[in-house]
Amino acid sequence: MSLSPRDLGMNRPISRRDFFDGIAVSALVSAGMTETAQKASTPSGPAGFRGGAPEALSVPHALRDGRFWQYADPPEPTGESYDLVVVGGGLSGVSAAYEWLRREPGARVLVLDNHDEIGGQARRAMFHRQSGRVHADSGPVDAVMCDAETFGADTLVGLTSGWVDRLPVNGRAREDLRMLRRDPPDWFPGLSAEDKQERLAGLTYSAFLLEVCGAHHDVERFCRSMPGPEWGYDTRALGAIDAWGIGYPGFGGLGLDADKPSRFNSPTVKKQWGIAEPDVYHFPEGNQGLVRAMVRRLAPDALDRPGARARFRLSSPVVSVRDGAAAATVAYFDGHQVLSVEAGSVILACWSAVVPYLVPDLPPGQRQALRAAVRVPLLHATVRVRGWDAWRQAGVRRVRWTGAYWCLTELEVPDRPGRPAAVHLLATPCRSELGPVEGSVAGRRELIRTPYERLEHTIRDQLTRLLGPFGFDPAGDIEAITVNRWGHGNAPEYCRPWHAFYPDGPFPADVARRRFGRIAIAGSDSVPAPRADAAVTAAFRAVEELTR
Repeated sequence: MSLSPRDLGMNRPISRRDFFDGIAVSALVSAGMTETAQKASTPSGPAGFRGGAPEALSVPHALRDGRFWQYADPPEPTGESYDLVVVGGGLSGVSAAYEWLRREPGARVLVLDNHDEIGGQARRAMFHRQSGRVHADSGPVDAVMCDAETFGADTLVGLTSGWVDRLPVNGRAREDLRMLRRDPPDWFPGLSAEDKQERLAGLTYSAFLLEVCGAHHDVERFCRSMPGPEWGYDTRALGAIDAWGIGYPGFGGLGLDADKPSRFNSPTVKKQWGIAEPDVYHFPEGNQGLVRAMVRRLAPDALDRPGARARFRLSSPVVSVRDGAAAATVAYFDGHQVLSVEAGSVILACWSAVVPYLVPDLPPGQRQALRAAVRVPLLHATVRVRGWDAWRQAGVRRVRWTGAYWCLTELEVPDRPGRPAAVHLLATPCRSELGPVEGSVAGRRELIRTPYERLEHTIRDQLTRLLGPFGFDPAGDIEAITVNRWGHGNAPEYCRPWHAFYPDGPFPADVARRRFGRIAIAGSDSVPAPRADAAVTAAFRAVEELTR
């Protein structure tokens, strides 16, 4: 199916919104209509839960590039003094403020954030990480689109009985896939269980399929996008030891103990081992629901009200943190000038890679370790459609794509019949063939350069290819598109085969999160792990370091 941009509805006046790391791109122009994300946002909860502001990233980038202090005047003291200043208003930062005040109810706490709303990464629409050890032939989906990008033509395959026979792959690939799922041999005969796990720890899952199993290339291409929704990269970066831990096909003949993880498994796989039901740890509004609940307890009336248990000062990117003889000094930019406050303690709950620019006095080894925390980019889109009849006729709700730009499309069924529905899409910009770190850097650069129009076109194109045969009209059925580009998405995680020091150490994070005088470091980067519990744990650890 090949449709023109007009057929796809690219010229239609709809609501279009574009965010980068939670910051609204200034404006989007299409079909003579301009709408900014800020204008389209609707506040909910306490004042401060709104859209983003371009200044939120411009100041940190100026610090990174060495331009900020060329033009900024020295900090102007406000005369304010706090027991604790928290840098970063995400889940970790709010948790740190909450725990500090639980221990010291009369303390004075200030939270500074570069955005104009609280929440940080907790605000993004989450594609939930699957929990526990499951037999994940294709991940938690009900269909796979074997797309033209991979196999030359689109073929939608529902994962019902006999689905392997319906795959548009080489005949030998079907036999290989059946064997890998049902009766794989022992690929490492004569080796102990520990030695087998160590062999797996040295391979990616793609390499395991191609080099160890000798599987047909179509098998690897079919499986490649399986880990995308959970990991942000594909099987060319996912370690074979974690593929075994998750339950991907090919490992059944190794005789490994399925009741316990390998010491080589990544921390997240170890933590989720044995959890039978997926998503049991998620809140109704996602992580943002937890942030909102804590903020309402700390500042029920206004975020920056004198006398509140904690004050939240937004649109205030921190530019300097220095420890002193009597107190630490925290400087921030309020949009007009640099101001400073004094603090008895400081918790940095921001991205670890930002910390060296804020605290230039850190030891060189710690600065280097902090910069090693490279986040994995992610791309989310939400499309509001008039209805979901086409999905119902197609008989699918969650579809994995094998090689198209968006690797996952998922329908969120409305709560009442006749109401518009939401469709979520996920793309993984990481250049997985380069590995999680180098691939994330390269993918982030490409994501920044990608115009919104291309993203909208791919969204409309893929939804039409999936649902067009069932009556979906992209020009008439799409009412709104919101794109969230998370250039700095998932926090990094130590995993094999990319981190040879794992699991025995020493770990860069142990050096990166060391307390520095009155300054402690929190955030999920400091664990490191891309999980909500990691962000909260890091916050509690930082509070404990400063109060014991």
